[in-house]
Amino acid sequence: METVTILDKPTWSERAVMHAARVDSWTRGRTQRARAGQKHPVDDFLFEYYPTRPRQFRRWHPGLGFALVDAGEHATYSNYVTRIIDDVVVVTVDPTCFAHRRDGLAWIEGLVRTSSQRPARTGCFGLHEWAMVYGLDQEHVRHSAWPLRLSAKEIRDTVDEIGLRCTHFDAFRFYTAEAAPRNEFTLTRESQPEFDQPGCLHATMDLYKWTEKYVALVGSDLVADCFELAREARTLDMQAAPYDLLPLGYEPIQIESPAGRAEYVRRQRMLMDASLPLRERVVTALGQALGAIDNAAG
Repeated sequence: METVTILDKPTWSERAVMHAARVDSWTRGRTQRARAGQKHPVDDFLFEYYPTRPRQFRRWHPGLGFALVDAGEHATYSNYVTRIIDDVVVVTVDPTCFAHRRDGLAWIEGLVRTSSQRPARTGCFGLHEWAMVYGLDQEHVRHSAWPLRLSAKEIRDTVDEIGLRCTHFDAFRFYTAEAAPRNEFTLTRESQPEFDQPGCLHATMDLYKWTEKYVALVGSDLVADCFELAREARTLDMQAAPYDLLPLGYEPIQIESPAGRAEYVRRQRMLMDASLPLRERVVTALGQALGAIDNAAG
């Protein structure tokens, strides 16, 4: 028998307000820049590559195992249903609405679970951003509005000397044609479950993507926690990039030097340690979502 916690309106409303305030602190700059037609090479990534609109992100979902009293607005959301529990009219997420997405959810759960169990690799030194500009001049790089802090030759020499050991397909697929053959692994979408690992910054950022896809099932609190860590990962990602972002307040981590590589690995390990309990929560939440869908289909 499913255990459901009923939240009265004052309780769930307070949680919803706190979530909205938390999200607003992250999205305010993005919203203001969008109105002004401005771009930010660090902060915009989480809203462009993972295209969840601030308004969607702001909407609070309790997740499985919770039912809301006097929640008329939630009753209008897709994937919700009105029920009577203990003689109380409540609104709660309906797992049957996700039956057609069950296979995708199972793939994600397996990916996060197996990647969390895999030994971490910390020898990439964040060179994926270097591989994305390898062999290109300034006007053709991804963030062309921001100058490269090294010459094209210095970038090429650094990559050739250190080598490319990226394990994440969604970084690898943006490599330049010259850089891709230099990666230690040939990565594909199909092989992603074999290579994703907890030391990878992009795999950590993806925790936000995976939970947001099923936010009604896993709850907004988990999604927000994943987003918060993704922001830290993106910051490290771009500090290690070959762009000069000092005017934005981002001190470069000079991967081209031994000291810079040591600093990157130190920060990478700190980020990985912070991600481990979050990965466990994500695996648990996705597993519970799978179980709820299967039980509802029962």
